Amino acid sequence: MKFQRLTVGPVALLLCSLPFAGVANAAAAPSKQAVNAAFPKGAYAALNALPDWGGVWVLARPKPPAPGEPPRERPQLKGEYLKRYEAWQNEVKSNNGVVRRETSNCMPPGMPNMLATAQYPVEFLFTPGRVTVHHEAWMQWRSIYTDGRAHPDDLEPGVFGHSTARWDGDALVVDTVGIKTITELGPGIKHSLKLHIVERIHLDAKDAQTLIDEVTMEDADALAQPYHVTHTFTRQRDWSLMEFVCAENDRNPVNESGFSTLQ
Repeated sequence: MKFQRLTVGPVALLLCSLPFAGVANAAAAPSKQAVNAAFPKGAYAALNALPDWGGVWVLARPKPPAPGEPPRERPQLKGEYLKRYEAWQNEVKSNNGVVRRETSNCMPPGMPNMLATAQYPVEFLFTPGRVTVHHEAWMQWRSIYTDGRAHPDDLEPGVFGHSTARWDGDALVVDTVGIKTITELGPGIKHSLKLHIVERIHLDAKDAQTLIDEVTMEDADALAQPYHVTHTFTRQRDWSLMEFVCAENDRNPVNESGFSTLQ
C-alpha cells in the first residue's frame, strides 16, 4: 500500500493510493491551473534564458553628492506620519541621540530597508515560477513569485510583504504589498499598510558585474509623493554567504521602555 503526503494549508494529509487512487493521482499531477512554483518539474530548462545573476552581491555604498549636485531624495511625509516623525526626532534629540526601539534588536528590518544592509551580501536563486532572494543578514529568505499569480485577497501582512514579478526583457519588475507597519522607510520614518513598492532589478548595461535595483515606493496615507531610491550591488563570484544567528550573541535585549540593555 502506498501513501502520498499532501499539504493543505498548515495540515498534512496522507492519502492511500488504493481506495483513493483517483484523489491521490489528482493531487500528485499538476493540472492546467497549477502554478510553476508549485510544480517545477519540466520547467527548469527555461531558466537558461534568464540573465546571469550568479554569485553573491554586495551593496555598494552610495557616494555623497558632489558639490552642486542635488541632495539625495528623502521620503516626503504628510499628515499623521509627518507629525510622528517630528515627534520621534525631538525625542531622540532630548535623549542624547539614543533611539527607542519598538522591536527586538534581533528583528530583521524587512522591506524596504532589508535591501540596504550594506555589510551583508545577498544571492538570487532562480527556480520555475519563483525568484528567491537569500539574505546573509538574519538568514532571511524573500520569495518573489514569477508564475503569474496575483496578490491574495486575504493577504496576511509580513515584514517582507507579498511579492509578485514579471520579466521585462532582462529586468525583473517586482510588485510588493502587505508590509507590516513595524518596518520603516528610514530611521523613525513610518508607513501605513498601503505601502506599495515596485522594483526594477537588472544588470548594468555597461558592466555585467553590477546589479541595479531601482525602487519606487508609494503610500497614499503616509507619503505626499512617490519616493525613489536606487541600490547598486557588486558581484563576487567566489563568495559564499555566512551563517547569521542573531540570538546566538544577543547581549543587548530591549527593555519594556524600548531601550537596549547590556547583559
